Amino acid sequence: MRGPLQTDCYPISILPRLSKLFLDYAASHEPLKPFYAVAPYGPVAARPQSESGRDAGRYAAIADLLEEQNRALGEGEATLANIAKLRAGAPAVVTGQQVTLFGGPLFTLLKAATAIRRAKDAGAVPIFWLATEDHDLDEADHVTLPERHALRKLRLEHGPEDAGKPAGRVKLGEGIRALVDEVAELLGPSEVLDAIEAAYRPEATYAEAFGRLLTAVFAGQGLIVIDAAERPFHRLGAHVLKAAIERAAELEDLLLERTKLLEERGYAAQVLVAKGGSLLFLIDDETGVRVALKRRDDGSWSAGKKQYSAAELLGILEAQPERLSPNALLRPVFQDAILPTASYVGGPAEIAYFAQSQVVYEAVLGRTTAVLPRLSATLVEPAIAKVMARHEVRLEDLIKLHPDELAQRLGARAMPIEGKQKLAAVGNALDEELKTVTEWMSRMNADLGRSADVAASKMRYQVNRLRRLTANYELQKEASIKKHVDALYLNLYPNDHPQERVVGMAAFLAKQGLGLVEQMVELAAEECPGHKVVFL
Repeated sequence: MRGPLQTDCYPISILPRLSKLFLDYAASHEPLKPFYAVAPYGPVAARPQSESGRDAGRYAAIADLLEEQNRALGEGEATLANIAKLRAGAPAVVTGQQVTLFGGPLFTLLKAATAIRRAKDAGAVPIFWLATEDHDLDEADHVTLPERHALRKLRLEHGPEDAGKPAGRVKLGEGIRALVDEVAELLGPSEVLDAIEAAYRPEATYAEAFGRLLTAVFAGQGLIVIDAAERPFHRLGAHVLKAAIERAAELEDLLLERTKLLEERGYAAQVLVAKGGSLLFLIDDETGVRVALKRRDDGSWSAGKKQYSAAELLGILEAQPERLSPNALLRPVFQDAILPTASYVGGPAEIAYFAQSQVVYEAVLGRTTAVLPRLSATLVEPAIAKVMARHEVRLEDLIKLHPDELAQRLGARAMPIEGKQKLAAVGNALDEELKTVTEWMSRMNADLGRSADVAASKMRYQVNRLRRLTANYELQKEASIKKHVDALYLNLYPNDHPQERVVGMAAFLAKQGLGLVEQMVELAAEECPGHKVVFL
């Protein structure tokens, strides 16, 4: 076990493009009601269990299904022990995401680590929900990994026959072999590469490969993986899907009211709720494509060009429940009807979804699941940490400044002290003299004073121009500064986005080893209501 890592803690608001709703939620020391059941930080309490919630038969059925799935994925003893705890009535801390290529971005690791830590602290078990029913293959078929001086985006090509199908059921195909070879070239020999090579094979689906990789990476922490797209799980959550059919108008009205309340509070709804929509998709029995279900004025339903009566949909639910698929607002409710969830660990967008899902929770389940933020972090490797220290650069500098602007600042810092002193002396002397002159001219005449202010501003601009010219000269002379700036942005804030959302988790696990997992679990326990910069 490695020693504790040095970290800097920033407010989460340092990150760009976060919704006002999430920022207010993250800053709140009390639950942001009525949208959320708990405040974002602090201990996790196990969900109170009703008599029906403690039904031994239901727990046994869930445990049996999870054991079968996780054995197929190559689980370890720690996972089997957690499934046994679940069978005995232990609650769960759940997280999840799409089944992306090679494990997806760094936030996959951060999500799972947070769920593991929260579960450990609450006497619960950690579960990772594979969002295999999502049909947006364009979001699942790629990953970005660093090479020496750039980022390389690896994408798996698919034919038109896979478009619109649940991504988890799409087979990787022969094209995966070449991509695995590219990953091996980028990562080099490592435990995570071994896991990738074992999981990502032509005959595997996205769900199988992603699940196998997670199982291997988190074997020591006992992470339970669930793919609930299969028929037995849909039977367990069938009452939620049934409610979405029979109570569609009522749930729509509740969601429209919630949208109105969010807007009144100055927030934007994460999911657009339109009249005549629904919370369901239907898997077409001929094409396998996932199509949105819509309600018609005459009481019938449509999925693309096909029409169904409510009775026909209920018949499909009875015979083939796996063909009915929840949308983003219903999915967490469906999830928590199946699992004994104490809390869900999510990212900023997911947490914003929950503000709308909350009304569906109460209407269908009679309770609201606690939602908690995942660990948010930027990982800094030793060589990059040295560059940051040498130039006295912090993460906030990268986020706030354009690379050219930061390079110019660092060039100015590299200027010899004698030059800085001369420019400072000129600037200070000019400011003092201009202040005296403009005040004197303003007393003479107001218009004359305004003209003096304009002229003074132009003189100050020229002095600042001298500073910029000198800084650019130093920048050109110190070519290493530009290289250092490029390296900082590439590694810590690539493509104007947080590292955790761009760079694949496999890159960090390859360099740091699987011991990084336990380090992230420990970091998730520390109180930092924001974003951590972690020095590896």
